[in-house]
Amino acid sequence: MRSLATFVTLQEFLAVQIEQGVNMKRKITCYCDSSFEIDTPTEINLDKNPEYLDEILEGTFFSFECKKCKKMHKPEYPLKVIWEGKKLNLDVLPEQERNAFYKKSAAQVQKKSQGPEVLIGYPEMADRLAVVKDALEPMAIEALKSYLLAKAEENYPENDINAWYYGNGPQGIEFHLDGIRPDEVAVMRIPQEIYQKTIDDYKRNPKKELFTSLRVRSYLSVQNLMRPEILK
Repeated sequence: MRSLATFVTLQEFLAVQIEQGVNMKRKITCYCDSSFEIDTPTEINLDKNPEYLDEILEGTFFSFECKKCKKMHKPEYPLKVIWEGKKLNLDVLPEQERNAFYKKSAAQVQKKSQGPEVLIGYPEMADRLAVVKDALEPMAIEALKSYLLAKAEENYPENDINAWYYGNGPQGIEFHLDGIRPDEVAVMRIPQEIYQKTIDDYKRNPKKELFTSLRVRSYLSVQNLMRPEILK
């Protein structure tokens, strides 16, 4: 029979594991046919481990090098992100789960008034964390992206264009649009007063069609406007 002291130590150990987030062993198979094992967290706390924020914003988070051919791999796995200092609680899904998320019926989704928000894909995670870090309103930023994309798609209707938040400076809020030209990024800046008008509009009329269409259940993203009809 285990002693009480052993039991308490085990409980304390489990509590620490839950608090820090459990790591998982995963296997990556490279294009060179070699494989290697990685150790990745299933949960990160940005208050306790701010270095993760730097890695995410710099694009080095979850980057693994094949020891044989030196190719870099950036896999995506389900990840919980907690940032209590910013009142942020995210469930980040891999990009490959996007269609499955949309196909879930309301009956399959557990509704929680204070549950985590969902993001899909690590680029969206980096984008949202940058927005929150700069103390901006995510709904307003996604709405501004929709304006930029609508204008870009008028001129380039055949292109698959994405808009990303880049920064907030004296010349306005900067966005980068990719997909207009190969290997190039278009830089767009929106004045602060337009951003503020968007916030005011959202506060006055949160059920306006634009704002409601930007959110699917707990997922707020301009990508919701761009999904095919079959997934609506």
